[in-house]
Amino acid sequence: MKYMLIMRSTQEAVEASKEMDFEEILNAMGAYNESLMNAGVLLAGEGLTDAEEGFVVDFDAETPIVTDGPYGETHELFNGFWILEVASKDEAAQWASRCPLGPGSKLEVRRVHDDSDFDEFADNEYVQKEKGWRQELEARAAE
Repeated sequence: MKYMLIMRSTQEAVEASKEMDFEEILNAMGAYNESLMNAGVLLAGEGLTDAEEGFVVDFDAETPIVTDGPYGETHELFNGFWILEVASKDEAAQWASRCPLGPGSKLEVRRVHDDSDFDEFADNEYVQKEKGWRQELEARAAE
């Protein structure tokens, strides 16, 4: 099973991080990422730039509206993610609990859909194409 860990921070966490030595933060996250790699559960993971560099595409209007960041409340933003391949929801929770985050930070953990979630639509053209696209992406990653 694949799970996505989505890192969220409150303004409290943002302010606290300003008081920390950035190299300590890098070392703590690096050690966590290394443990995920060594366990063979990490499929992907990235940190994200500040929301001021991002934008939102809002689909409420007939023509989507693009708005530059910053946007939303701090607690609504996410700062990075990991995608893990684990045996169970419990294992995902165990890995999430080991993340070196402090007060004001949260990890939202969500299961990533897999083919079995779409068994009743197995004949759908795009469900079939999706399987092929995943194989193509795996082949590209292996190159």
